[in-house]
Amino acid sequence: MASKVSCLYILTVVCWASALWYLSITRPTSSYTGHRQISSISIARKNVSFGNIRTRPINPHSFDFLINEPNKCEKNVPFLVILISTTHKEFDARQAIRETWGDENNFKGIKIATLFLLGKNTDPVLNQMVEQESQIFHDIIVEDFIDSYHNLTLKTLMGMRWVATFCSKAKYVMKTDSDIFVNMDNLIYKLLKPNTKPRRRYFTGYVINGGPIRDVRSKWYMPRDLYPDSNYPPFCSGTGYIFSADVAELIYKTSLHTRLLHLEDVYVGLCLRKLGIHPFQNSGFNHWKMAYSLCRYRRVITVHQITPEEMHRIWNDMSSKKHLRC
Repeated sequence: MASKVSCLYILTVVCWASALWYLSITRPTSSYTGHRQISSISIARKNVSFGNIRTRPINPHSFDFLINEPNKCEKNVPFLVILISTTHKEFDARQAIRETWGDENNFKGIKIATLFLLGKNTDPVLNQMVEQESQIFHDIIVEDFIDSYHNLTLKTLMGMRWVATFCSKAKYVMKTDSDIFVNMDNLIYKLLKPNTKPRRRYFTGYVINGGPIRDVRSKWYMPRDLYPDSNYPPFCSGTGYIFSADVAELIYKTSLHTRLLHLEDVYVGLCLRKLGIHPFQNSGFNHWKMAYSLCRYRRVITVHQITPEEMHRIWNDMSSKKHLRC
């Protein structure tokens, strides 16, 4: 009799344990608007354990490419991939970059790939215009999240994902914005140096050591419940930073398990801290407006808040006066 009771007890425990285990793997994961839930069936078919459950992505980044350039790096591996965050209405800025510092043919013997990063606009006419622009220039990638200031982090992660998936053999990547002027000579020859061995786990830009702004009126407001700490990890201003291409995949994979923040540059800094990668300070990266002078612009790598008209004027002046000394 005792043995029968023991068997029934064990059978009951096993049944309850099985039921709890089944519920734990089939309960949908929490996600924010726009994300698709991960199929519990596909997870269950893998080698499921409690360890796997704990490490499920909290930010699966399951957005489809609406516009893609998957063959951009197929024929020639780029030395440098330039990812430029932009919005649909900034056609003039994109065209100015194409015709100046972002021209992929500026440096003979050094392959450069320039790409503009966009989300999906709520205006279908603007989406159609960007699609037509893409068919002409083949330098735009778009995912199906809504393009907005609060989704800038998603835009950068899209770029990281693209590099890791379609251009992982590139040497370096630059992320910048469409109102930035880049001194490509300084970037390529003085910083990256094509004739030297490529760095690994490398990240540099204008390093900021700061903390969250709690004023709700600020553009950079950070709620305490979203980020309770009083200090951010060191991060590079999102106006322009450089990293070795291996870091793209590392950041993207880390982001899958890191709670999203809308401040893109801060979020990248959080991922770098998790990876144990320390960004290097480089005074050539400026995240402010700087009055033009030939000698001053020759000393920098990036300058912020440059209009398309200024972009052309600065580029033409610097190109025509390369022979002049400062």
